[in-house]
Amino acid sequence: MANEDKFKKVIGHAKEYGFIFASSEIYDGLSAVYDYAQNGVELKNNIRDYWWRSMVYMHQNIVGIDAAILMHPTTWKASGHVDAFNDPLIDNKDSKKRYRADVLIEDYCEKLNKKAQKEIAKAKKRFGDSFDEKQFVETNPRVVKYKAQQKQILERMAKSLDADDLADVKTLIEELGIADPETGSKNWTDVKQFNLMFGTKLGASADSATDLYLRPETAQGIFVNFLNVQKTGRMKIPFGIAQTGKAFRNEIVARQFIFRMREFEQMEMQFFVRPGEEMKWYEYWKETRLNWHLSLGLGKENYRFHDHEKLAHYANAAADIEFNFPFGFKELEGIHSRTDFDLKAHEEFSGKKLQFFDPELNKNYVPYVVETSIGLDRMFLAVFSNSLKEETLEDGSSRVVLKLPAILAPVKAAVLPLVKKDGLPEIAQSIIDDLKYDYNVQYDEKDAVGRRYRRQDAVGTPFCITVDHQTKEDQTVTIRYRDTMKQERIAISEIGKVLYNELSFKKWLK
Repeated sequence: MANEDKFKKVIGHAKEYGFIFASSEIYDGLSAVYDYAQNGVELKNNIRDYWWRSMVYMHQNIVGIDAAILMHPTTWKASGHVDAFNDPLIDNKDSKKRYRADVLIEDYCEKLNKKAQKEIAKAKKRFGDSFDEKQFVETNPRVVKYKAQQKQILERMAKSLDADDLADVKTLIEELGIADPETGSKNWTDVKQFNLMFGTKLGASADSATDLYLRPETAQGIFVNFLNVQKTGRMKIPFGIAQTGKAFRNEIVARQFIFRMREFEQMEMQFFVRPGEEMKWYEYWKETRLNWHLSLGLGKENYRFHDHEKLAHYANAAADIEFNFPFGFKELEGIHSRTDFDLKAHEEFSGKKLQFFDPELNKNYVPYVVETSIGLDRMFLAVFSNSLKEETLEDGSSRVVLKLPAILAPVKAAVLPLVKKDGLPEIAQSIIDDLKYDYNVQYDEKDAVGRRYRRQDAVGTPFCITVDHQTKEDQTVTIRYRDTMKQERIAISEIGKVLYNELSFKKWLK
C-alpha cells in the first residue's frame, strides 16, 4: 500500500470506527482541531496512563503535577517565548500555500537520506551475510556524497536560523531547487518569522483586562513549581517532575491530521540534576525513553534518533526520537539538556531564589535540567497508523484489523453470546459484571458471530469471549485472540487469569 493511500485509510478508519472526529463537524469543522471519539478517548487515556505509570510509578524520584493552563504573563517573557517562539514561514506565490521553511529543507535532506539507504539496501542484497554496512557507509562514493550533502545543508540552515538570517534560508531553498510539494512551483516569497502563541484576556472589563497567553508548552508549569515540589516532597537531586496536559500553538502550517494541531496534549518530564552531570542523564534518558517505545512492540526499525544541528536557546544538547509515520520519519519525542536556563530566567524575572541546597556538596546551586517531551496526539497517531493492517486470510477472504498493543486497546475483551436466547445473554452479562471492575469490556449480540469478530478486529479488541450452548453444560467459553485468530476453550473461572497474563502493566513494562 502506498504511503499516501495508507494515510488516507488511517484517517478514514479513525472516523468510521469512532476514534477521531473533526471538531464542530456539523459546522464544517475547525482547521487542525479534532475531537477524540468514544474509542479514541479510551486509546488516548491508555497511552497517557502507560506513560504516567512508567515515568512516575517506576521511578521513586519522580513525582507528577497538574499545573494550570493560564499562567502569569511574565512567565512567557522569562521563558523566551514572547521574543523567540517563532516558526520561519514561506509562501508560494503561485499556489498561495504556506510552508515552514525549515521543514521544506529537512524534507529535502530526508530524500538524500533515502537515496543513501537505497544504495545500502542494494549492497546488502548483493553481498548477503558478508556485507559490512559500516565500511560501506564510510567508503561508498554515492553514500558518502549523500551523507555529506545532508550534513552540510542542515548545518547551514541551523547557522542561518541561529543568526536570524532568513534571507539565506530563502537562498538555500532556491539553490536546492525546492519546489512547492503540491504544485511544483518554485516561486517563493521571503521567509518571515511568525509567533505561535495564542493571546487571550483575563478580567471582567475590556479596559482593565490583563493580556495572557494560552500556554504553548507544559514545561513552564513545572519550572515555576520547582521549589514548591522540592520542599513539600522533600526531594533530593536528582529528581523529576512529570506532567501531562493541553498546550496551544497557533500553527499556520497545520497539516497531516493529528500530527500537528493547534490544541494538543503533551507528556513531559523535567529531571533536575547537578551542574556538570547533565550529559550523563541526557544519555540515560535517551536510552530509557527509546526502550519505553520499544516495549510496545511497534518495530525497532520504525524508530531512529535525530541529533539537532540547531539548538533551542535554552539547550546544550538535543535529540529527537523519530517514528516512521505513513508520511515518513518525523519527530515523536524530544530529549533536551536545557541547562539551568529556565530556573535562572525565572529567578531573574520573579526575584525569587530557585535553588537547591545540596548537603553532600554543602552548597546551593541552580540545578540543570534534562527534559523528555512527547506529544500524546503524535503517540496516538504512531500507534494507530502502525497497528492498522489489511490481511488476506487462508480462505482468500480479507480482514481489516487494528493490531494495537493489547495494553493500550480501548476495549480489552468483547463478550458475545452465540444466540440471543436460551439463557446465553444472561451468562455473557454475568461474565461482563465480573470483568468490568478490572477492564473495559463490551457486550455484543448483534449479527452473526463472524461479523462480530470482524467488528472487534477493526476497533482493536484483543480478545473475544463467546458463550455458546456448551457453556451451559461445562462452564467453559471460547476465547479468540485477535492477532492470530486462534481459538481455545477455557473455563469461565480462568478468564480473569488469562486476561491478567496478557494485560498486566508488569508484563509490558518490566
